[in-house]
Amino acid sequence: MIDWIPIVFVIFKVLVLGTGMFFAIKWHYDQGKKVTEKEKRAVLRAGGKVAVVFVLLLLGLGLVTFVLARTLGLDLTFP
Repeated sequence: MIDWIPIVFVIFKVLVLGTGMFFAIKWHYDQGKKVTEKEKRAVLRAGGKVAVVFVLLLLGLGLVTFVLARTLGLDLTFP
């Protein structure tokens, strides 16, 4: 009897998580149908701004790292 407990629990877990995932995906899909063109444009604009800020921060971090490495006297030459 004890050998069946993990099997039953795993099957139960897969069924519960699978059902939850199905309804979560269905809910998000239904919410996506309600979005208007104006809202889509606003989301794309906000996403673009976030992407630009991320790239600028990444470049700034690279520059700070380079300056710090040069200040500490690390060898930055390529072989």
